[in-house]
Amino acid sequence: MSNEIRKEYSNREITVVWKPGKCIHAGVCVKTLPNVYDPKAKPWITPENATTKALIDQIDRCPSGALSYIKG
Repeated sequence: MSNEIRKEYSNREITVVWKPGKCIHAGVCVKTLPNVYDPKAKPWITPENATTKALIDQIDRCPSGALSYIKG
């Protein structure tokens, strides 16, 4: 069993999963969807500020794989 830290943020259609240990801080998420990803805010991910399609498109471009999603 892994003890890897993971955080989950839901918009009721998908759950955005962030694994901080994998994050390389490339900034793709913040640059692509600044209304969703704000490193200075708590929580720093607010998936309700974008469409599910926009979230999926952005998450698929995460270079480290630190961001993923679960449908439903």
